[in-house]
Amino acid sequence: MGRTSRKKRSTLANRAIIASAALILGGGGLAAVNVHASAGEGSSGPSHRNWQPVRQVSTIDCPEVVNEIPEVPGRARAEVDRELAAMDTQITDAYREFADRRDRMARDPQLAQNTVLGPLKARRTASIDRIATAIGRGAERPEGLGSLAPCSLRADDEAADPTTEPTDQPTGRPTDDGSGGDGGDGGNEGDGDQGQDAGQGGNGPEDSDFVDIRSVQPNVDRPARLRGASRGTFTTECGRNQNGKFNPDNVIAAPGVANGAHHMHDYVGNQATDAFSGDDDLAAGDTTCRNQGDRSTYYWPVLRLQNGAAENDAEADGGGKDQNIGEIRTPSQVTLKFVGNPTGKVTAMPRFLRIITGDAKAFTNGDANANASWSCTGFEDRQLKDKYPICPEDSQVVRSFAFQSCWDGQNTDSANHRTHVAFTQDDGRCPDGFRAIPQLVQRIVYDVPPGPGFAVDSFPEQLHKPVTDHGDFINVFDDKLMRKVVSCVNDGRTCR
Repeated sequence: MGRTSRKKRSTLANRAIIASAALILGGGGLAAVNVHASAGEGSSGPSHRNWQPVRQVSTIDCPEVVNEIPEVPGRARAEVDRELAAMDTQITDAYREFADRRDRMARDPQLAQNTVLGPLKARRTASIDRIATAIGRGAERPEGLGSLAPCSLRADDEAADPTTEPTDQPTGRPTDDGSGGDGGDGGNEGDGDQGQDAGQGGNGPEDSDFVDIRSVQPNVDRPARLRGASRGTFTTECGRNQNGKFNPDNVIAAPGVANGAHHMHDYVGNQATDAFSGDDDLAAGDTTCRNQGDRSTYYWPVLRLQNGAAENDAEADGGGKDQNIGEIRTPSQVTLKFVGNPTGKVTAMPRFLRIITGDAKAFTNGDANANASWSCTGFEDRQLKDKYPICPEDSQVVRSFAFQSCWDGQNTDSANHRTHVAFTQDDGRCPDGFRAIPQLVQRIVYDVPPGPGFAVDSFPEQLHKPVTDHGDFINVFDDKLMRKVVSCVNDGRTCR
């Protein structure tokens, strides 16, 4: 189950941002802004430049520094992770300032530069310098990271008018729907909201983020399996988070940092998981899994109903303080299945292997690492990557994640939490230097009212876009049970 569409990463030079002031046009409520090439991973696009009139400036767009730092020496890892988490908090705080003063910034673009973008750049510059210094204590100090400090204001992708004349700023950021929309540095004339259909108090999602699943054509290709493929499955039963374990931490991406995710996660499996959990804590933790040999951690952003209900976290970090509001919906079903490789046998994954799939910042980063998949029961041959599904009345919402299934054979984690694992290539084989491991496939089902009335939690500036959906896994199978997983998968058996 390899992923067949991968975009080349942009070079560091192409990630530099030029923050420019907007030119407010009279009449029609439109503002022309200087739009620019993407600063995040997955950016690509034409080199032509044009003026892009927009109706809204909706969010803050910053380069993703973690994707550009070199391998981090072990003794510098904790400091680097803390600084990366601090940079997420800086963006969250800047977005809050932007959202609170959106109307004024629409009328006075320099206000955005003076009160949001300028101070944010200064804080990011200081963090980047500390990251470079930490790395430099044990390895060569990285140069050029300072070009990643400036951020910009991002224009709403769907408000652009394609009939406008060219000018001198590049375009081409991949958008939440993959259409290659653009960001902007200026403000807009108008009321500052995302529109009448914007949920979360103007923070998203919008009606345009949803599509009726019945209007989608079947688009799932079943990969061919060669002779010698590992065809078995192993399913571990760990519940649906009926006990309500939530926190806004991310022990993989932001270890040791409370509220490192700025959105709430559902947890099943290991009950000792929070930002401060080490391998020993996880090994000793209780588990909701039926087989006690599986103490793995499985977590993902909660899904909320946009019904105006106040949850227990309405005034808490990760919840209302980070613009994640509404009733948290407990899944009606969670399936955690490990499957094989279409070209050969799999080998055991190492204990404490960490895998992040998808990209929590795909709305601004671009979709190079996006791995969201949305559908409805009865329609799962139709999968959506950048839209939420509207399901028929007798159908339920399904979100699924097919995790990376190739391991570098050495590391349980990496500096950017990605390069130690990989997806299979188009032919189903692992890249050179990687070996096939059992692939975790998560399927999470929700009973929600029909219509566009739900969203996953997200970083505030990601506007609850469906493309930002992601899943996290830490392998804490004991050795005996992992051997059983491998045996079942390689022998073609169906095990639970």
